[in-house]
Amino acid sequence: MSVKSAINKEVFIPHDEKMLVAAQVKRRTKKKIPFLATGGQGDYMTFICISVTNKKPSCVSITKVKQFQGSSAFAKRSQWTIDQLRQVNGIDSNKDCPEFDLMFENAFDQWVACSAGEKCTFIQILHHTCQRYSSAQKPDFVNCQSKLLGGNSILHSAADSVTSAVQKASQALNERGERLGRAEERTADMMNSAEQFSVTAQKLAMKHKC
Repeated sequence: MSVKSAINKEVFIPHDEKMLVAAQVKRRTKKKIPFLATGGQGDYMTFICISVTNKKPSCVSITKVKQFQGSSAFAKRSQWTIDQLRQVNGIDSNKDCPEFDLMFENAFDQWVACSAGEKCTFIQILHHTCQRYSSAQKPDFVNCQSKLLGGNSILHSAADSVTSAVQKASQALNERGERLGRAEERTADMMNSAEQFSVTAQKLAMKHKC
């Protein structure tokens, strides 16, 4: 089981929630250092997670989850509702980068994700979730690449991939069916030819006997 699947199972499912996405992050410092999942004594991994309740009306939360070194358990720390989110800063709208900021009505966090791709996925799903679930004023997304704000493109891409796979499978089945149909026709023609040959051979045999 992956770490993120374990977070969903341990932290969110028991509260009748499902996790939509999680990004592994570390706080930004003035001196840039390589991203390390674990370090010295007392170190921990931090995840920023987006979850939604299964019960209606849906409630979306942004939760900080930590896993301390030497422990397999996850600890829920700070949590905000999506309506408390005021701004998402993607830092650079011209290129992929792992840094991003989250500003809430009572908190401000500066993060660096473990990869630019993980940050992009997180922001894209966060944007779509805000568009769908925010009941109050939607947060501002600034310095974010346009590809991240074009709607639910990740899920659309997944849906398109599934649709494409289904279409290809259907086409393959149709082509196979056509081939089988042609094979059946050829088999029927061969059987008819064999029967005609057999009848002709019997007639010739009877004629020679006479």
